[in-house]
Amino acid sequence: MSRIHKLSPQIANQIAAGEVVERPANAVKELVENALDAGARRIEIEIEEGGKKLIRVRDDGSGMSGEDAILALQRHATSKLRDADDLFAIRTLGFRGEALPSVASVSRLELTTREAEAEAGTRVVVEAGVVLDVSEVGCAPGTEIAVHNLFFNTPARFKF
Repeated sequence: MSRIHKLSPQIANQIAAGEVVERPANAVKELVENALDAGARRIEIEIEEGGKKLIRVRDDGSGMSGEDAILALQRHATSKLRDADDLFAIRTLGFRGEALPSVASVSRLELTTREAEAEAGTRVVVEAGVVLDVSEVGCAPGTEIAVHNLFFNTPARFKF
């Protein structure tokens, strides 16, 4: 029997999340950078228990379609790069497509978003990186991300 084996995608995502999100402040930073990249003029941040219980970032940026909201929660999915040449002309704060899936893999996350021209928004509920629900909702244009119980499934990270 081989001593080396490939990790499950869930465990790999939790480890990768630790590289992007070492503490609640990193999650806030990543979510605010996403809001700025979306053209937000107003960003509201709500935090409970130092971010371990709740981090909520609400913005008035461009919002996303339902399809893009789901894609944004997948690793290496980004709106900021199309090909290798784009790496030499980055004009955004985030571009790797790691922030949302990393945060989602170590929390209970709700993403609610709506593009200005859309009649309805989309709500995506994720727990430990697994999408539990996608539904159409009424909401203001922009995006709100609520991160509940950060590191609930990664006790090694929770101590930070």
